[in-house]
Amino acid sequence: MDVNADRRFDIVLFDLGSTLIYFDGIWNDVMTQSIRELAKSLQKAGFNIQADTFVPQFQDRLRSYYIERDKEYIEFTTEYILYLLLEDLGFKNFESKIIRPCLDVMYSVTEAHWHVEPDAIPTLQTLQNEGYKLGLVSNAADLWNVYRLLDKNNLRSYFQLVLVSASIGIRKPHPRIFLMALDHWKARPSQAVMIGDTLSADILGARQVDIASVWINRW
Repeated sequence: MDVNADRRFDIVLFDLGSTLIYFDGIWNDVMTQSIRELAKSLQKAGFNIQADTFVPQFQDRLRSYYIERDKEYIEFTTEYILYLLLEDLGFKNFESKIIRPCLDVMYSVTEAHWHVEPDAIPTLQTLQNEGYKLGLVSNAADLWNVYRLLDKNNLRSYFQLVLVSASIGIRKPHPRIFLMALDHWKARPSQAVMIGDTLSADILGARQVDIASVWINRW
């Protein structure tokens, strides 16, 4: 994309997964492995659970939640979903901070399979050198997972703004998350462009608030 061909944009917003980074595994298999590691960590933290039972229970909770969030674009964190499941399994009065390290273990499994796209850093470097304001707008259920992915792939320093749905409670394509990005710079929609791989979330979401968009198709 030759952004300099039309310098009416001051702000370039990026999606993260499958736009700047790619996944090299089989998603369902890796997720099952990651939840199994979560179960082991919970056991070490004192929760009396059986991995063979817990893994499908948590998978079912996540699947049900994913269906609901795609209707209203409300984002609950993975930590919250896990907390509710543990309460339903009979574990009461435990501090939520106990399960945070367990979730970090779970996410470490998936994070190992995410890698930076070859063109990502050269593109970000060029845009940064040309004076563009760069922002990240990501749908993700865990803020710290996103931060680690950015750091692992040497991406965080390029962004003046990082918006993650887990931290604000809404997901793309909800207009509010795009308007929050604009508000950060007190900018008009005509000053920004959104770059992402998902038509429904990135492209149509941006167009709802009159932000131009570029669809990344890496198939």
